[in-house]
Amino acid sequence: MQSEPSKIKKTLYLAIGYLSFVLGFIGMFLPILPTTPFMIVALWAFSKGSVKMHRWLINHSRFGGSLRDWEQYKVIPIKAKLTALAFISISISYLVFFSNVPIYAVILAISSMLGALIYVFTRKSERPLVQDEPAVKK
Repeated sequence: MQSEPSKIKKTLYLAIGYLSFVLGFIGMFLPILPTTPFMIVALWAFSKGSVKMHRWLINHSRFGGSLRDWEQYKVIPIKAKLTALAFISISISYLVFFSNVPIYAVILAISSMLGALIYVFTRKSERPLVQDEPAVKK
């Protein structure tokens, strides 16, 4: 039987996982929300909160392949990197030229976005070749 703190922790991880998955799913249709980081957070949270949900997400037909590459090799595909760069550039341009947001909020938002870009672009773009695995171009 699980202790009370353990149940609360699992419930919290599940809530983070579901929220991240929903935000990532919405991000497929709204350019202001990035899909990949939310799915990575969902994968992490499900790994802590539910083996069943983790397995479901890692085997998902749309997200599973890139999430498996992330979980095993910490790889973010170049297409995802370029998409992040494009949408963050658009977001920064909007903030700088068209918004009436206070300057401290603009600086905070741009700093966060640049930090995210640095993180994304310092990850590997391709998984390493396994000894007997042929090189496959995507």
